[in-house]
Order: sequence, then structure tokens, then C-alpha cells
Amino acid sequence: MSSSPIGPTSTIASSTSSPSPAEAPLGVEAAASVSIEAARGAASAAKVALVACGALAQPAADLARARGWALDVYPLPPLLHNQPQLIAGQVERLVDELMPTGEPARYRRVAVGYADCGTYGALDELCDRRGLRRLPGLHCYDLFAGAETMAATFAAEPGTYVLTDFLVASFDRTIWRELGLDRYPELRDDYFAHYTRCVWLAQEPTPQLRARAQEAAQRLGLPLQVVPTGTGRLEAALTDLLD
Repeated sequence: MSSSPIGPTSTIASSTSSPSPAEAPLGVEAAASVSIEAARGAASAAKVALVACGALAQPAADLARARGWALDVYPLPPLLHNQPQLIAGQVERLVDELMPTGEPARYRRVAVGYADCGTYGALDELCDRRGLRRLPGLHCYDLFAGAETMAATFAAEPGTYVLTDFLVASFDRTIWRELGLDRYPELRDDYFAHYTRCVWLAQEPTPQLRARAQEAAQRLGLPLQVVPTGTGRLEAALTDLLD
């Protein structure tokens, strides 16, 4: 996956040409198209820009569209989670693009669509320094299942490997190939020797995703437990963040 951010997902129409990452909002499933300048006009000071983890960007954009929020979602690559020491720097770089010094404000403000996500306080330092707010929690699992549920899950069975809808849908790319198991499948038992189960935090447990989750767990050599979560906690966290 590219290390550069992709264009924002939004509830407004897409651009007719290929803007730079922070140049114009891109519609998720927009039917109409507008010029870059019109799209830039839509990215007005009345809207909020969300610099989001790539694993949370689509559900956040879906919620924004469903709730009519004045929100543009700018995803960063989800594989940054494999190098969490880079997350805060990448977030700040995109914040600088969205809020350039000496230019008219394109957004009312910018929010951070990450939990701590393994940055060990680096995102909190950035937020404090730049006057930003982020999503609550230690990781995105908290935003789906709740912090108490996740703490209890790991306490009951420390060898728990967690999947979300995003990880299920992108399993080959984000897990199997990233771990090199496409090239060295014999390493699976070394990597997962101390795991005892696979827990899928199912936001939308469709038959197709359920089948893919079961296949993913089988490939990891783990039994699958499905925990329906929906997106209610994420919606509540985003609502609070946007207030």
C-alpha cells in the first residue's frame, strides 16, 4: 500500500480531476461531479476535516453521510499501524496541508480520527500542542466494542487476536502479506503459537463478511468468536468529537 494519504471521503460530490491529498473532498459514492474549485468552495469554514485512520475512515464517512454531518474525512494509510511511531508525524503533516498558515481557513477546524493507536501519547502531545482533539481510547477496538469490554476480553484470554470488519475485508493485504505469510507460510505457527482464539468485532456481520472472517481464522489456525458491535460507540465518539 502507498505510504501517501489518499483523497478525502466526504458526503459531497467528487472532483472531475485528481486533486492532491488535501486539495478537494472526494465523494464516497457521489453520483454528481463538480470542478476542483467548486469542491474547494464546499470545503468551507463551516465544515470539519477529520484526519482519520484508514481503518476507521469508511465507517466514519458512512456515518457522516447518514447523519448529514458537515464533515470531510481524510484517511491516512491503515498500515501505519505497523509503524505507530510514524502516525503522529503523518497526522501533523496532513493537518498542516488542511490548515495552511497565512491562507483563508478551509475548515472550521480539524479533528483527529485516531485513538492512541500505539503512539504512547505522541498523538496526545500533538493534540495538546496544536489545539486538536482525537477520538478516545487506546485503539480502534475500544471504539467498536468499548474499552471495558476489550479489557475484559484480553483479561479473560490474553491470547486473543482481534479482527474488525476492515481487517476481515483486507485480510490478505493487511495481515497475510504484511506478515510475509504469502511467501513463508511456515512462519504462521511461530507468529501465532501463543494465540488461542480470534475475535471478530463485527460492525456489519453480513454473510459475506462472516464467511471471510471464518476463512481468516482458519488460515490463522484459530477458533473464531463473533462479537457483534455495530457502530454505535463510534458514532457517539464522533458526535462528541464534532461538537
